[in-house]
Amino acid sequence: MSEVRKVQVPDIGDFDAVEIVEVLVSPGDRVQKEDSLITLESDKATMDVPSPFTGTVQELKVKTGGQVAEGDVILTLEVEEETDQPEEEPDEEPDRKPDMTPEPATEDEEEEKTETAEPRSLDQDIDEESFSEAHASPSVRRFARELGVDLARVEGSGRKGRITGDDVRGYVQERLGTADGSSPGAGRATARGTLSLPEMPDIDFGKFGEVESVELSRIRKISARSLHRSWLHVAHVTQFDEADVTELEEFRKTHGAEAEKQGFKLTPIAFLMKASVAALQKFPDFNSSLAPDGEHLIRKRYYHLGIAVDTDDGLVVPVVRDVDKKGLFECAREVVELAGKARDGKLKRDDIEGATFTITSLGGIGGTAFTPIVNAPEVAILGASKMEWKPVHQDGEFFPRRILPLSLSYDHRVVDGATAARFTTYLAQVLGDLRMLLL
Repeated sequence: MSEVRKVQVPDIGDFDAVEIVEVLVSPGDRVQKEDSLITLESDKATMDVPSPFTGTVQELKVKTGGQVAEGDVILTLEVEEETDQPEEEPDEEPDRKPDMTPEPATEDEEEEKTETAEPRSLDQDIDEESFSEAHASPSVRRFARELGVDLARVEGSGRKGRITGDDVRGYVQERLGTADGSSPGAGRATARGTLSLPEMPDIDFGKFGEVESVELSRIRKISARSLHRSWLHVAHVTQFDEADVTELEEFRKTHGAEAEKQGFKLTPIAFLMKASVAALQKFPDFNSSLAPDGEHLIRKRYYHLGIAVDTDDGLVVPVVRDVDKKGLFECAREVVELAGKARDGKLKRDDIEGATFTITSLGGIGGTAFTPIVNAPEVAILGASKMEWKPVHQDGEFFPRRILPLSLSYDHRVVDGATAARFTTYLAQVLGDLRMLLL
């Protein structure tokens, strides 16, 4: 015996209307629980809505190009009797993609608003007809109106050329960096030069030989904008150091077998996480964010660590929460689970939000050092490279020791060089003697 149930749109954040960019099933299709039904695209993210049941699609209630909100019926599903799941409102949130909340205007935009006594439109001659036909969501249209941006002049980077909030911000920053607001890339003239970056030349590489054009994945596009924004706004400095992890590695291998019995690997990341929390507690400015006014520091009393995961679609940073309250095994197990979800594209919004500090490791690949980019609004990120045996001089003799290279990038507006050096020195001490975690 079967039962026909309605499948509704789950919690998708503070959005009243999100566009459906793809319908993935048809009447008569049999779907499994967690199979994707439709793909939604907001201002900043694309996500699939999964099925909460296993069954056969009876009737579609939506179509591509339409808009939905939380609670709207997507389709009806004939569900087998043995399916023992909640009827309509699944607890789980849609898979994949971070932070759908539109970001506030950037510092540059706010500065532009206050430069003149009377507010003015960035684009003086907005073409209302072209504006109305631009491929953008209502929130992006409202955002563009507030800034006086003609959407007809903005190039969209979203799916099918859709204009995102970041596209509008990029357009504004480019225009504000020009001398008269009319010729992008020219730069605003000052006594010391120009304030904008010169445009990259548009080169026809095909005239030199055979080429191939490969579209970036959605994750890489989102990451590229976020990293570019961080690079432009954060005063980056990188502190390099080394940690003697000989005893740590012996401890890890001794207890690694027990971890494998429990179904996960005890990797060096778990130790880096616990040691990093100890350092963050000792140097709280690293566990903070700079307030938008640039005059206050928001220190966080929770320790949620972002762990960079390499996937086929690009770098993803799931978050392990409350690391200070978890043991090594719990941290290691959670990292393995989140990494698996990241590679399968199953991360939920809560899995990727709220990090206070990020760790990225290239140790499994190679390299001796690198300069990771701070994941703003965080103020620091720790990079770890490949361990290697090195001779260490002690008491007149050289001894072979396992050395871990560390790279700490930080925002120099918040942290000075001396504090950064103290942070990595203390971190290396903790990694060198795990007993310090008990102090």
